[in-house]
Amino acid sequence: MTERYYPVGIQTFRNLINEGYVYVDKTDLMWEMQNKRKYIFLSRPRRFGKSLLSSTLHSFFAGEKDLFSGLKVMSLEKDWNHYPVIHLDLSVAKGQSSAAALKERLTLILKPYTKEYGADPEEKTPGGIIDGLIQRIYQQTGLQVVVIIDEYDAPLLDVLHDDDELAKMRDVMQEFYIPLKANEQRIKFCFITGITKFSQLSIFSTINNLTNISMWPQFSAICGITEHELTTTLRKDIERMAESYGVSYEQMHEKLKMHYDGYHFAKDSEDVYNPFSLFKAFDSKETADYWFDSGTPSFLIREMKHYRTNIMSLDRMEVPTTAFDQPTEDMEDALPILYQCGYLTIKDYNPELGTYILSIPNQEVKIGYTKGLLPSYIGLKATDVQMGFASKFWMALRKDDIDLAMRELQAYLAGIPYVEGFKKKLAEAATAEGFYEYTLYLIFSMLNVYARTQVKCAHGRTDIIVFMPDTIYLLELKVNDSAQKALAQINEKDYAKPYLTDGRRIMKVGIKFDSESRTIAEWASEMQQNLR
Repeated sequence: MTERYYPVGIQTFRNLINEGYVYVDKTDLMWEMQNKRKYIFLSRPRRFGKSLLSSTLHSFFAGEKDLFSGLKVMSLEKDWNHYPVIHLDLSVAKGQSSAAALKERLTLILKPYTKEYGADPEEKTPGGIIDGLIQRIYQQTGLQVVVIIDEYDAPLLDVLHDDDELAKMRDVMQEFYIPLKANEQRIKFCFITGITKFSQLSIFSTINNLTNISMWPQFSAICGITEHELTTTLRKDIERMAESYGVSYEQMHEKLKMHYDGYHFAKDSEDVYNPFSLFKAFDSKETADYWFDSGTPSFLIREMKHYRTNIMSLDRMEVPTTAFDQPTEDMEDALPILYQCGYLTIKDYNPELGTYILSIPNQEVKIGYTKGLLPSYIGLKATDVQMGFASKFWMALRKDDIDLAMRELQAYLAGIPYVEGFKKKLAEAATAEGFYEYTLYLIFSMLNVYARTQVKCAHGRTDIIVFMPDTIYLLELKVNDSAQKALAQINEKDYAKPYLTDGRRIMKVGIKFDSESRTIAEWASEMQQNLR
């Protein structure tokens, strides 16, 4: 088989094409997008192809026609005019400690263009410099200018809750963007990307014609890999990986789907796979959590802790658009950040109510965010959950051996080496039962076992429901109360009733936790046969 080169870390369209990397053709969507509006904003999670799309637009407007040979845009574009392009990547301005440092960094980012087109000593601010550049380029070339700004929000994410510093840095960015509107007649096209959505009033204060296409159905697949693209353009890559694993094409496809699929960026969106993780998997011929290995955004964990996010609610949330697509600086909880960063995605839409169902996209995200959240929420490390205990606990549940599963969990919790952190998190919890719900929920998530907490039924809420292939476990937790009382509550409130026709066995388990030993003191269980 001919060797295939995957664009892992390749964000420059020219390099990707010239060096023969695998490319999934998005040029028809790119052409349609630039044909729709003059000022466009697109939000997508990190490592989802925003920078490659920006680079592709750069080559398109620079008239580099040869790079697009054989691609879809060739049948759409007739003119292939050349325009001067200002292309800025603001991710290099991330982590600046002050507004003065940010100004200095933005000035350095613009330096290659001032070298080429000249500078005016009177232009002392980043906004003044870019304003002068646009005017000089227009005068020198007689052509309108294309402006592409990638990762526009990077300089602000680290100071979201430092009100004084955020205000100062926001002022710098406002001044930086003012010329984009003021030079409208000199600008051919303006494209801005980012992860989060800051409101036009606070950042793009004068670009009142900026169109946010982030949730437009026709552009939902402009970044990422669709199901159709995977099974056509990338079919041979699935076949190669299946051969490496020693499984069928269908089995390999299902494994990739479970791990990397599940993103939707509009109510009528195609299924979208994470492109970074997918290409990493093809390159190494192994499925792993590549998106998180490349770095979980620390600011996201800070946001979740700042807003005291209930992570157990993330498996399924029904919300209006205003709840998850609101401006970042107007957030009242972490939901917008979780959606915009790709930790939640659209799973369904209710047209009658105008509400969206949001959930965790796939296995990679669920396991990855669990690793990041374990130390923050319950004082444990992911490696401690995974080492030894996890496989034994999972296998016991798989065999319906609840006694063995409880003994394994009891021993594990009793032997946690990070006792002080564990005690601190327990003390911080709203209720002791709630803390142990968090603990069990995160452990099940690490095992990629589907678990839901505080599940409503006719007569109350089940603490935790665990869905295994053959068995549904109903868990009721008590602290310093009896396991028999917990089991009796499951029966008295008929928590099993909604699942009697499911087809799986139903295991009811009452669990008592001891507040002194911080582990399971006792448990009681009984199996209920379903109605099938």
